[in-house]
Amino acid sequence: MSPQDEKALLAHFHKSSKPMSRRAALRAAGCGFGFLGLSDLLQAADAPADQNPLAPKAPHFKPRAKRVIFLFMHGGVSHVDSFDYKPRLIKDNGKPLPIKRPLAFADTPPGPLVAPLWDFKQRGQSGLWVSDLFPHMASVADDLCVIRSMVGEGVDHGAALLQTFTGMSNVVRPSMGSWVTYGLGSENRDLPGYVMIKPALSHGGSKNWSSAFLPGAYQGTAIGHAGMRVDDIKGEPIEYLKQKNFSSDEQRFELDMLKGVNRRHQEMRKHDPALEARIQSFELAFRMQTQAPEAFEVERESEATKKLYGLDNPKTADFGWQCLLARRLAERGVRYIQCTHSYKWDQHSDILQKHPDNAAEVDLPIAGLIKDLKSRGMLEDTLVIWAGEFGRTPISEVAAKAGERFGRDHNPYGYSIWMAGGGVKRGFAYGATDDIGYHAVEDRMHIHDFHATVLALMGLDHLKLTYRYGGRDFRLTDVAGIVAEKIFA
Repeated sequence: MSPQDEKALLAHFHKSSKPMSRRAALRAAGCGFGFLGLSDLLQAADAPADQNPLAPKAPHFKPRAKRVIFLFMHGGVSHVDSFDYKPRLIKDNGKPLPIKRPLAFADTPPGPLVAPLWDFKQRGQSGLWVSDLFPHMASVADDLCVIRSMVGEGVDHGAALLQTFTGMSNVVRPSMGSWVTYGLGSENRDLPGYVMIKPALSHGGSKNWSSAFLPGAYQGTAIGHAGMRVDDIKGEPIEYLKQKNFSSDEQRFELDMLKGVNRRHQEMRKHDPALEARIQSFELAFRMQTQAPEAFEVERESEATKKLYGLDNPKTADFGWQCLLARRLAERGVRYIQCTHSYKWDQHSDILQKHPDNAAEVDLPIAGLIKDLKSRGMLEDTLVIWAGEFGRTPISEVAAKAGERFGRDHNPYGYSIWMAGGGVKRGFAYGATDDIGYHAVEDRMHIHDFHATVLALMGLDHLKLTYRYGGRDFRLTDVAGIVAEKIFA
């Protein structure tokens, strides 16, 4: 900005308002950008394309998927009651655990083996085993690639979440969404490349969608949080982008003045990257005013589409809104989107009552998302992932006596997730646990392998996707990771 322009801007503000300090200007221009959560989102609007960190980048090889929608079931769904059928648990129901129990979260003595609490059936033409806990997901079984051999190390939620999202359970590293956007950029310069819809603030909170030592442009943008009602979020992204009583031209005028002040301040601070990131977060928020309002107007969808996602039912409306918003963001070029079903699946007791309640909230919306993506031709290049941070034990945490409210403990040693679309096999089961569902024994997929496989589906070689920090090259999979090519279509 030229000195003449700066003088004109300052003159405008002297005429129209009281004198404003730099701190006050930051407060005024920054109010309303809180919905963005963490800043550092994008380079300046007028920067050349090669200076935009979220400009689309070429993958390492031809990708099978262009984008990811991650459906996270916070708390840990019981795999032996949903996607991992174990007849031995029926035969040996009530008998003692036949193996030495590995490290557990609970410090009580192990209870007996407990049979699946819901009936399993073979579904669709593929014959995938899915229990009655998820009847709507069962209806799209022929589109699912169920991985029955996931393995992690975290027996507590905090460690397990951090490892699921970042690959490490005890130190803060960039999240998978950050690595994907670092490697590929975004297809819409006016929306963030990585969006978290109603993320959990517990068990690590923002560490689970942080960019850590990667440039801040690659961290997740949070839309609300798990403790908020959808009705309280709906208007937030639009209203927070607007400044009260300011026209678009006046906002642009103010941002230009603020940018000039910040640039001078930055020169004195030797081009502080944190300040540069803050400047660019304002720029992205301004540009989002043209894109975000329309993207978030889920109400524009047809009544049939809203019903498909369960928006007509109070039970399913919350997660249905998340799934439908995820589809709208995906079709507008957002690279990585996560929906979170809040911390409800941790049934150490009352599993018979609470697992069905939880399933009823997410089952129909998730099936609706698969069907909707498929009908729009988007499932082919959209990788949908359904997962918790671990599974649950095949034994009861509380001795299952008559009338007792038993549940299941955490189990990271062998559990189930599924993927759909994005180049994975349809109606396919990969890997296996032992005959009681405690340990993965066939085609084990450690979380490092899971991350390597997701990156490969996106056209990224996990060995080449590196970032130099602190004197060494880091990658999402650290020094491990094997791509599970058997699941590729």
